[in-house]
Amino acid sequence: MKRRIGILTSGGDCPGLNATIRGVARACYERFGDDVEIVGIHDGYSGLINNQCREMQRSDFSGILTQGGTIFGTKRTPFKMMKVVEEDNVDKVKAMKATYKKQNLDCLLTLGGNGTHKTANLLSEEGLNVIGLPKTIDNDIWGTSVTFGFHTAVDIATDVIDRLHTTANSHGRILVAEIMGNKAGWLTLYSGIAGGADIIVIPEIPYDIDKLADACLKRAQEGKGFSIMAVAEGAFDVEEAKLKKKERARLRAEAGITTATSRIAKQIEQKTGCETRVCVPGHMLRGGSPSAYDRVLATKFGVHAAELISQDKYGYAVAMVDDVVTENKLSDVAGKTKFVPADDQMVKTAKDIGISFGD
Repeated sequence: MKRRIGILTSGGDCPGLNATIRGVARACYERFGDDVEIVGIHDGYSGLINNQCREMQRSDFSGILTQGGTIFGTKRTPFKMMKVVEEDNVDKVKAMKATYKKQNLDCLLTLGGNGTHKTANLLSEEGLNVIGLPKTIDNDIWGTSVTFGFHTAVDIATDVIDRLHTTANSHGRILVAEIMGNKAGWLTLYSGIAGGADIIVIPEIPYDIDKLADACLKRAQEGKGFSIMAVAEGAFDVEEAKLKKKERARLRAEAGITTATSRIAKQIEQKTGCETRVCVPGHMLRGGSPSAYDRVLATKFGVHAAELISQDKYGYAVAMVDDVVTENKLSDVAGKTKFVPADDQMVKTAKDIGISFGD
């Protein structure tokens, strides 16, 4: 039985995408031999909408295990716009189904985060055979304990925080590292602990600026002339927590604030009298070669996707649950975000070694 498999990567890039693509391809070639064809879809769902596809050769998947980014390219196509016909008069859902049919695909593999999973579920509900693979440095996909790309980003963010220690200590400064994570604070939490941050600020635990300042002053009183703060880009204070998301965004826009990091640094400097600086590693956290852990995880996820294809088991997302690679129904995980619980063991671990969350 011949199988023709389409693969796309959607949303933000991250280390491990190519390793996953390779894992899927190699497992499919091993399992199905010459009875499989793989179609690469360029620039995510945009490529599926516009039929930007290329039939791949086995050689295309060689040498990509260690490469960052994605050989297929990626693009953000927001889920909220999928059913909206814009100025180009394109019915996106209809166009994606048409490309699936034109390419004679038997199934579609989508590598991405929350938005990607929502669109994957939409296409599944429209009758396409879809399998999702969980990618994001934020580790915030519901139903999986880990996503590929997360551990590499933790390593990079940890290195950033490590390097801030020496310059902060040399100058007696408070250094504030802004770590990616607009909705969930997993990356900031893990890298903050691993990098020895003194203060961690995440969206799930709104901060009190006075308590953050007190934590810095306490260190100074103990003879420690510097402090390191790891702040998630989506963090907000206790007053903002009382507002709805749109109202919070409006007030920030009016004040010229994009993230809380610079505001925190300025307030801390005013309240403590200590010189404060901000470091934003930004997209460096997404770049470069995947870690050994993510290479292995990505390969395992890719192999499991091939297993699902062999079983004609579609409408699922690959996941890691209790250290076992398995799958969840797309309908059960799409649209859900895995937040850091306030009583999470990692939060407790951090607090037990004296890390402040400003709560």
